[in-house]
Amino acid sequence: MDYLNKSDGLEALQNTWVNKEDSLSVKVVTPTSQPSRSAVSSRGAGAEVPTSRTSNDELQSLSHGSYQGPGDLPLGSAKEQTLMWQQNSYLGDSGIHSGATTQAPSLTGKEEDMESDQLMFDLDQGFTQGFTQDQVDEMNQQLSQTRSQRVRAAMFPETLEEGIEIPSTQFDPAQPTAVQRLAEPSQMLKHAVVNLINYQDDADLATRAIPELIKLLNDEDQVVVSQAAMMVHQLSKKEASRHAIMNSPQMVAALVRAISNSNDLESTKAAVGTLHNLSHHRQGLLAIFKSGGIPALVKLLSSPVESVLFYAITTLHNLLLHQEGSKMAVRLAGGLQKMVALLQRNNVKFLAIVTDCLQILAYGNQESKLIILASQGPVELVRIMRSYDYEKLLWTTSRVLKVLSVCSSNKPAIVEAGGMQALAMHLGHPSQRLVQNCLWTLRNLSDAGTKVDGLEGLLQSLVQLLSSTDVNVVTCAAGILSNLTCNNQRNKVTVCQVGGVDALVRTIVQAGDREEITEPAVCALRHLTSRHVESEMAQNGVRLNYGMQVVVKLLQAPSRWPLVKAVIGLIRNLALCPANHAPLREHGAIHHLVRLLMRAFQDTQRRSSVASSGSQQPGAYADGVRMEEIVEGTVGALHILARESNNRAIIRQQNVIPIFVQLLFNEIENIQRVAAGVLCELAADKEGAEMIEQEGATAPLTELLHSRNEGVDQGYDGMYGQGPDSVHSSHGGRGYQQGYDQIPIDSMQGLEIGSHHGGGGSNYGPMDTMDVVGGPDSTTLNFDHLDELPQPPQDNNQVAAWYDTDL
Repeated sequence: MDYLNKSDGLEALQNTWVNKEDSLSVKVVTPTSQPSRSAVSSRGAGAEVPTSRTSNDELQSLSHGSYQGPGDLPLGSAKEQTLMWQQNSYLGDSGIHSGATTQAPSLTGKEEDMESDQLMFDLDQGFTQGFTQDQVDEMNQQLSQTRSQRVRAAMFPETLEEGIEIPSTQFDPAQPTAVQRLAEPSQMLKHAVVNLINYQDDADLATRAIPELIKLLNDEDQVVVSQAAMMVHQLSKKEASRHAIMNSPQMVAALVRAISNSNDLESTKAAVGTLHNLSHHRQGLLAIFKSGGIPALVKLLSSPVESVLFYAITTLHNLLLHQEGSKMAVRLAGGLQKMVALLQRNNVKFLAIVTDCLQILAYGNQESKLIILASQGPVELVRIMRSYDYEKLLWTTSRVLKVLSVCSSNKPAIVEAGGMQALAMHLGHPSQRLVQNCLWTLRNLSDAGTKVDGLEGLLQSLVQLLSSTDVNVVTCAAGILSNLTCNNQRNKVTVCQVGGVDALVRTIVQAGDREEITEPAVCALRHLTSRHVESEMAQNGVRLNYGMQVVVKLLQAPSRWPLVKAVIGLIRNLALCPANHAPLREHGAIHHLVRLLMRAFQDTQRRSSVASSGSQQPGAYADGVRMEEIVEGTVGALHILARESNNRAIIRQQNVIPIFVQLLFNEIENIQRVAAGVLCELAADKEGAEMIEQEGATAPLTELLHSRNEGVDQGYDGMYGQGPDSVHSSHGGRGYQQGYDQIPIDSMQGLEIGSHHGGGGSNYGPMDTMDVVGGPDSTTLNFDHLDELPQPPQDNNQVAAWYDTDL
């Protein structure tokens, strides 16, 4: 439709703008009996027409804001106005040629900023002769006759006839006239109207053409189908016709059939290109989904043609992101296997879309994770992390690995493929989202990577990241260090040599009561302070970095049981260094350990009596920690501290020897062993020996001395510090580990730091697919002050989050 031929509509638009100009007081002044028309301009701007002259008094009042509009100017007869133009004081300029010196009010009606004594006209400039009445009439007549032409030239230049010369009223090129200022908005309005007309034309055309195109797409002749598909593709590039296509289920279904049945490359490319265009609209996604488009699109993922592959994967990506039900449809159509196969291509932007599709499909779906594993997905994903530097691809790939890293089957496959080293390559990347995802993934993999070699670079990077200001980064770094130093002497030595002890102590000090940081950091320190050649250096390092007071304080409120247990193990290791005994004693470590022991022992005794009546099973978990573990840990720490005479004197004063004696009869052999060890240390002093004798402990100690159990013998002989990695007991449902490291913490539940599932549990507990159900008291296990210790749980329905093997 030719818009320019719409003369009526055009004339209406022009009349609208002329009327608009009139409403803005753009009027021509004539020296006749007609009302005066003052020009509109801003300071220094050329006026459309000359302004009427006023007296000096009126000029002064104008400059002070008394002027409200053109209607306020004084009017007179034609003769009076003509005489005013011809007065000697105004012979300099009529105002027509030097409009730049005028000062008419702005379009907003606000006065310009002028000095009070500044005149609106410069009397010294212009011509030296005046104008006759005829000349003034002629000029005003010319401007009046060409006004509509000037408006048309500015707003609708294409409507003017060629060769017409229109006098310009602009005298200063830097200052546009009022009409010129309106030119740009009017052009925008014109284009908007044209676009509306064209939009309607596109919609009308598509609506009329769609029925015929559907028939052509269903034709048996492939040439006809190809031509029809290309026409539909062209229509889908315009918004109006695109909406018409997606509103026709028959058309979308015909396009899907064309993709599924046609062997012609051009028709396939055009049809899938159309679906790609439709997929940018929710209505289009729904139409594709309902028409069975997903299996057809998945089939195209095997196409050797780049453009077809691009259209297919991007359309599937949009479906997976925004269309409910698409994930299951893609899985059922075999999309996962084909997407993993596409990982071998080398277009980084294409790979970024493929990996994001894999992440969407694998998240929260174990079956998808196993399909990716069976298709060798971990190997390809690790290769991508090693081979490319495109940030978006690295980020999307790390997200897939993060999802897979919580799968117990995928985890060893990723580690075996070199995933930890590949992820470590990007810890120094400027992209924070990439670094964060790499850390999360490493955190999940680290419990399966404790025996991996060649992690020196990773360990050094993690120690450096402990100084980060990002809480999540520090949490992940501490957790990874804790797992990688578990029962791995090489990693322990490496971390110590790169300043890990100092960094971990600083981290604990700065973390305050953030247990998601303090717990893994304390666990890592516990590992570094035992069973390797640099352990003594680490034990001294905690003291030299002023960490003793902070560590002991963590035994108090508001620490929860997992953190308390980790701190008990760290204190036991620190006590292996004689130089640490005095600081530990001065900061109250012995007192806190005894209080914890008494509370935990009382709980085990109470539950044993209840269990004997058959109403409750013995052994319960508090935040994933059994009270028997607290008993064993505190007695073990007191055993090492009792090697020093001043410490023995304090222990004797705590009235705890009767508990040690009772523990000799405990059903758990590890507890028997540590109890025997501490009693042997206390017996080194006469006072201690007498107290032990008074409790009747001679017989059981003698029996344990001749015990066949090597662990008990070693405990009695004071060899606990050199004991085996673990001594398993068949009592109490779970074997108790008496080593020095912990079993590595498992992966993150829900991929989020510090997520708590089931209410309670370690901040640094397993975060994989296992749900941890909290007991009724699991949310109230904190203690408020020194004399109130964590309240033990009342039942046994909470699975232990994690337990130690490296105390």
